[in-house]
Amino acid sequence: MATLFVDKVDPQSGTSLEIGSSGDTITIPSGCTITNNGTQTGFGGTMTPAFYAELSANQATTDGGNSKIQFNTEILDSDNAYDNSSNYRFTVPSGEGGKYFIFTGLSVYGTVAFSVYDAYLKVYKNGSQFMTEQHYEHDSTPNGSASFHIGRIMNLSAGDYLEVYLYVDTNGGNPSVQGGTGSSNNTYFGGYKIIT
Repeated sequence: MATLFVDKVDPQSGTSLEIGSSGDTITIPSGCTITNNGTQTGFGGTMTPAFYAELSANQATTDGGNSKIQFNTEILDSDNAYDNSSNYRFTVPSGEGGKYFIFTGLSVYGTVAFSVYDAYLKVYKNGSQFMTEQHYEHDSTPNGSASFHIGRIMNLSAGDYLEVYLYVDTNGGNPSVQGGTGSSNNTYFGGYKIIT
């Protein structure tokens, strides 16, 4: 094996530089550093599709029933895969099946006093309940609130879609989902594809 000592290797004008052939192994020894100041393709990866949406204003709930949460403000939607105006759902784009980290959270509050409410934050996959988080509140007072959250890795295929629902059951009064803008917003829905 011969060693070639050079400071720079350039391809011929107008051509591309290729190192090695199919079946070869290119090794970077321990202690070496690769610095990229250009554009890389074909290795590494990006954690997309990715989306994140929030609820811009308070949303009323249906006592004793499921309410789809209308996350209507997009903060991030890398592949135009989140619908923030009608179905409020994320749909896995064609060719983008794989493992995703999905997360959601919301804050429920009441403007009138009610002694008991039971609430379930739910993520639906393709129209069916897939995961849930329960919150139980006793002796609630006016303007009281509670927040709860879900985060999970999911196997998703192209065309799968995800939605978020809230089920609330009280003995009087109708809690609302708290929306708004800025860092105080605890009602959100997001996710991204994981590099594996």
